[in-house]
Amino acid sequence: MKYDVSDPGLAESGVRRIEWADRSMPVLRRIRERFAAERPLDGMKVAACMHVTTETANLIRTLQAGGAEVALAASNPLSTQDDTAAALVEEYGAAVFARQGVDRDGYYRHIHQALSIGPDLVLDDGCDLVNTLHTERLDLAGGVRGGCEETTTGVIRLHQMAREDALRFPMVAVNDTDTKHMFDNRYGTGQSTLDGIVRATNTLLAGKTIVIAGFGYCGRGLAERARGMGGRVVVTEIDPVKALDAALQGFRVQPMSRAAEDGDVFITVTGNTDVIRAEHFARMKDGAILANSGHFDVEVDVRALADLAVEVRHEVRPQADEYVLADGRRLVLLAEGRLVNLAAAEGHPAAVMDMSFADQSLTCEWLVTQDLAPGVYEVPEAIDTEVARLKLASMDIEIDALTPDQEIYLSSWRRGS
Repeated sequence: MKYDVSDPGLAESGVRRIEWADRSMPVLRRIRERFAAERPLDGMKVAACMHVTTETANLIRTLQAGGAEVALAASNPLSTQDDTAAALVEEYGAAVFARQGVDRDGYYRHIHQALSIGPDLVLDDGCDLVNTLHTERLDLAGGVRGGCEETTTGVIRLHQMAREDALRFPMVAVNDTDTKHMFDNRYGTGQSTLDGIVRATNTLLAGKTIVIAGFGYCGRGLAERARGMGGRVVVTEIDPVKALDAALQGFRVQPMSRAAEDGDVFITVTGNTDVIRAEHFARMKDGAILANSGHFDVEVDVRALADLAVEVRHEVRPQADEYVLADGRRLVLLAEGRLVNLAAAEGHPAAVMDMSFADQSLTCEWLVTQDLAPGVYEVPEAIDTEVARLKLASMDIEIDALTPDQEIYLSSWRRGS
């Protein structure tokens, strides 16, 4: 099958929204124009497992402009935009396998369908596609030249594979480059997560106690923006350095066992499992809101919540389920515990994804010129710098350059004070 989308008739709406996002993605647009002229990906087949959104569509268009044939599966069924999927098929000629709300079996069937292209390059968001290649499609793994991983959770899994000598091809941790995690994670996740929570609940954040589990770049961005909305922010952490950072930035730091009693809104961004568990649900106040912005739906223990509930009221609002406990307290779970910013909102603003997907595009171009051993690699610094330079240029911002004497000073140990 060339594609599996919900309704090809939605393509016109998808094109309009893809073009709207493109207006805020000037860096990717410049790369696409160059790719169209130089065709650096000619003959390459790319299998991708990513959120099927308007921003991703512009990445796919860029890879196609460079000469690649692309097959795309969704990395999260709740984030799939059916009109975007239709437009990619009908207008842009990509092989797309994604339907909003598809079940687990359908999710993995779509990954297998995308892999059937026989990829030279892979793009992943969470490592499920790479994992499937290594567990069920080893017949295709030998043909993969390399790939990119977009998110923290996926990079963690890749490092585990590399430590066990299981990784069959080189993967680049795009997530770890500065123009990705400093902006996508901090500014993108910070804004879009609160956007999803407000859309799903219409709650007033000002005056609320907002508990944020995890103080990496995502947690920092969330904490800054929640405070800016008038929230009283509590941070939970397992890392002493990150906890100290949060405390010195003026946030209250507590273990989840204590924060559970005070919180009005709980947000997990850790990349780990069972961060909010049964013992925490038992302490929460009536009406507490539970949201996850980590990649997989494992950070809030939804099974334990369901076991505690005597009644579940589904869709009390779009993407909001109310779990009624035996003592009458109600806990509100958003987006089934999946990524709230993509399920209940539209994900990161296009202006942020502009940099992340520029990193992806330029890394794909770099990969086809390399002969790397299996392992996890960083994005070359030159790519990171070029993306930042292009972004500044698109914003009409100029910066200083080193003088010759300054360059000599920085490169010589002989010159002192």
